[in-house]
Amino acid sequence: MGTSAIRVLKPNVTQEEAVRAFSGTRLSALYWRMRSGPLRRIADAYVPYFLFQVKCVGAPARLFAIDAVDGSLDLFEFPRIPVERDLLALEGRNRLTAALAEERAAELLRDKVLRVIFQQGFFKIRDARLEITPMDCALHLPYWVGFHERRGSVRCRVMDAVRRRIEGAKASAFFEQWLAA
Repeated sequence: MGTSAIRVLKPNVTQEEAVRAFSGTRLSALYWRMRSGPLRRIADAYVPYFLFQVKCVGAPARLFAIDAVDGSLDLFEFPRIPVERDLLALEGRNRLTAALAEERAAELLRDKVLRVIFQQGFFKIRDARLEITPMDCALHLPYWVGFHERRGSVRCRVMDAVRRRIEGAKASAFFEQWLAA
């Protein structure tokens, strides 16, 4: 792997599948086109993530990844640390730069993991102490970004290329801010 190559989790969505999702006939796609205009272009983008092992008292350890840009995207949970067969080496241009310190990422992760734990019904946990350990795993996750244009205004719609789902307003704003910088 060259010095400018990044390790990317293999996407589960091809470019053609992403175009179909952005241009589809589902209600959400139709609403998006009405509001933001037709799909003009699509691009792949790669976001750096930190991987952490999280251990809660009385529960097995879990692996979570948090974006290394600002910690605002949804967490990823992994059953195990990704191995080489799960990854691609890419030298693409559309990669975001990590701006978050690993220590700050661990703080943000703690809050998000506690939310996940409580949403899953673990309200009876009296001691919600978490052990958060950074894992040595340089990792980028792939996204598809669809560009919609209406009256000279361009909006982004984002698809998580691993989980095969269209993201919400938070991810759209995240990528629009990156593009504006």
